[in-house]
Amino acid sequence: MEEDFFQVKKEEHNIRIDKYLSEQIENASRSYLQKLIKAGLVLRSGMAVKANYKVQEGDAICVRFPEDETVDLKPEDIPLDVLYEDEDVLVINKPKGMVVHPAAGHYSGTLVNAVMFHCSGELSSINGVLRPGIVHRIDMDTTGALVVCKNNLSHQSLSEQLQEHSITRKYRAIVWNNIVDDEGTVDKPIGRHPTDRKKMSVHSKNGRRAVTHYRVLERFGKFCYIECTLETGRTHQIRVHMASIGHPLLGDTAYGPVKSPWKLQGQCLHAMVLGFVHPSSGEYVEFEAPVPEYLKKILKELKK
Repeated sequence: MEEDFFQVKKEEHNIRIDKYLSEQIENASRSYLQKLIKAGLVLRSGMAVKANYKVQEGDAICVRFPEDETVDLKPEDIPLDVLYEDEDVLVINKPKGMVVHPAAGHYSGTLVNAVMFHCSGELSSINGVLRPGIVHRIDMDTTGALVVCKNNLSHQSLSEQLQEHSITRKYRAIVWNNIVDDEGTVDKPIGRHPTDRKKMSVHSKNGRRAVTHYRVLERFGKFCYIECTLETGRTHQIRVHMASIGHPLLGDTAYGPVKSPWKLQGQCLHAMVLGFVHPSSGEYVEFEAPVPEYLKKILKELKK
């Protein structure tokens, strides 16, 4: 049985246990966490907590996760914006707010549920029952191009290209503050944040090499519209790297300012260009996801 440990900080004092854990454990729903609490799998100083317990500063919380349960993942008729499709791959323009793949306690409404329906279950099995066809992912509130593999041969080909850093991935983003140079590179390792498990950091002891190339497209005083090209693909890479050099993404409350001039749903980040060698033809193909309307609207207001 897998275990995870948390130390309650001063600012987290008096938060109900299920809410506290939902803020610590990525992609775990409140209902799933409540089931763990009811089953006696959430402990404080070695003793099971009650569902209404409110955490106290300094509490040592242990969460025990049961072995993988048999998941009956269901196809769902969720509309998809398909950029390209053939017998090997499916390229999707993912909308904001959609989770790519299911996680513990959250098994519906994801991109996986949608592509299972769209492809009638014909998806690669390399990444298991929770991630059929999924080679790479983008964050819930990041929009844009993402490739799904329909068979194991195409999945293996795309995975090798990812490992070799040969896949083209270009993003558009709006960041805070004026960037002095027209272009640059952030080469800083990224790993799990030392104290906040839901965040990543360039100060992690076990960080892996991460490289982001950026280019300024337009300047708007307090903001810049930029293009970022990924050389590597770490979790939250662009968000962490740009914040580390003083230019967090607009709308990114995890790594940047909480307040924003606009009412936003997460960070202003769009996976615009995705290119790779097609697993069957051997030819390089490239796809572009149009800039989403919310981003166009902000850019239009900034230009005023």
